[in-house]
Amino acid sequence: MSEKSRAHIFVSGLVQGIFFRAETQKMARELGVFGWVRNTNKGRVEAIFEGEKERVEKIIAWVKTGPPGAVVKKIDVVWEDHKGEFKNFEIK
Repeated sequence: MSEKSRAHIFVSGLVQGIFFRAETQKMARELGVFGWVRNTNKGRVEAIFEGEKERVEKIIAWVKTGPPGAVVKKIDVVWEDHKGEFKNFEIK
């Protein structure tokens, strides 16, 4: 059994209005990662990813580039204790 992890991230750059949340949801579901993603009122995207550490690391690597049209300038990652509170990945 692999280690479970949780990452709380904030993505800055051109990340709103370009389907960043929808593509993040699609990628999370493909990887089997749970949590949520949303836009903030400061022009960033915020997300929580939970699941097997390897899968969480893969989605974080994907977010560093994002979908076509995104220009990711900065990503802040805070590793937190896994809580196992999600059953899917949703857009808030």
